[in-house]
Amino acid sequence: MRTRATPRGLQLTELGLGAAQLGNLFRVTTEQETVETVDTAWNAGIRYFDTAPHYGLGLSERRLGEQLRSRPRDEYVVSTKVGRLLVPTPETADQRDTEGYDVPADPTRVWDFSRDGILRSVEASLERTGLDRFDILYLHDPENHFEQASTEGIGALIELREQGVVSAVGAGMNYAEPLAELIRRADIDLVMCAGRFTLLDDTAVADLLPLAQERGVGVVAAGVYNSGLLSKPRPAADAMFDYQPAPADLLARTNAVADVCERHGVTLPEAAIAYVYRHPAVVNVVLGARGGRQVQSNVDRAATEIPDEVWRELADAGLIPAAFA
Repeated sequence: MRTRATPRGLQLTELGLGAAQLGNLFRVTTEQETVETVDTAWNAGIRYFDTAPHYGLGLSERRLGEQLRSRPRDEYVVSTKVGRLLVPTPETADQRDTEGYDVPADPTRVWDFSRDGILRSVEASLERTGLDRFDILYLHDPENHFEQASTEGIGALIELREQGVVSAVGAGMNYAEPLAELIRRADIDLVMCAGRFTLLDDTAVADLLPLAQERGVGVVAAGVYNSGLLSKPRPAADAMFDYQPAPADLLARTNAVADVCERHGVTLPEAAIAYVYRHPAVVNVVLGARGGRQVQSNVDRAATEIPDEVWRELADAGLIPAAFA
C-alpha cells in the first residue's frame, strides 16, 4: 500500500483503520470480528491504526493493543486521543453507555484537557493497549473546551513530542474552524478532520485545507462517508448524514453524484474515498470497519481508479468545487 509522509517525515499508509467499532460502536463486535478486522487490515497492507479511550470506554484500546502487540512495532503507526479521562463508576456498572457504545457504563468519561489530565490519559492508554508508545496523539473533540485545549492541552502534547515520547501531535474534531484555529496557534503536525471534507461537505476547503498546506500540517480525513450517506452505491431513503436523517435536498444531491459515478462505471463510496486524496494536504484516509469483509471492501474501494471525467462532470454540474476537477 502506498504511503504519504507528514511534514516531519512520519510515514502513513494512505488508508488507515479506525477502531471505533472495536469498542462496540452501536452494537457488539465479537472477538472473532475483532481478530478478522485487524488481520485483514494488516494483510492488505494497512499500517496506520487509530483508537481512543472514548471508543467503548477503553474497550477499543484494549482490543487493538491485543491485536497489535504480537506484530513488529516499527512496522506500524498507532494513534490515540486525549481529553476524556475514564473514571471508575461501579455504581453505574449495571447501566449501558449512553454515547453510542454497547458497553457497561463503568467507567465513565470526564473531560480534562489540563496538562495533568493529558499525561494521566496517555499513561492509562499505554496501560490499556499494552504498547510501549504511541506515534500520534490527538486532542479529542476539544471544541467546547477550546481555550484550555489550545493552550495547556496542546502544550502538554508538544512537550511529549519534544521529549521524544510521541512522534506527532494534533487534534481530531468534527469541525473545521477550530482545527484551523489550532493550526494558527500551535506548532502541530496533524489534524484529523471528520466529515468536513467529503463529496457532500466542503466546509474544510475554504480555510482549513489551504492553511494546513501553507503551515505544513498533514490532514487525516475521517468520516468520508458522512455517517453512511456515501457508503452505498445508492443512498437509502432513510440514510443518515452527521448521525441524523439526511434531508431531502442532500439525498437528491447524493443521487446526482451517484448518477455521474454510474455513468463512468464507478461507485459512490469509491469516489468518496478517492475525492479526498485529491487535496495535497491529505496524508491519510481513516475508515472504520467491523470484520474482515468490511475491511476488504474499504481496501478495494480505496484501490479503485476514478476516471478524470468523473471529477470534471461533477464540477461542471456544481457538485464539487471546480478546483477539484
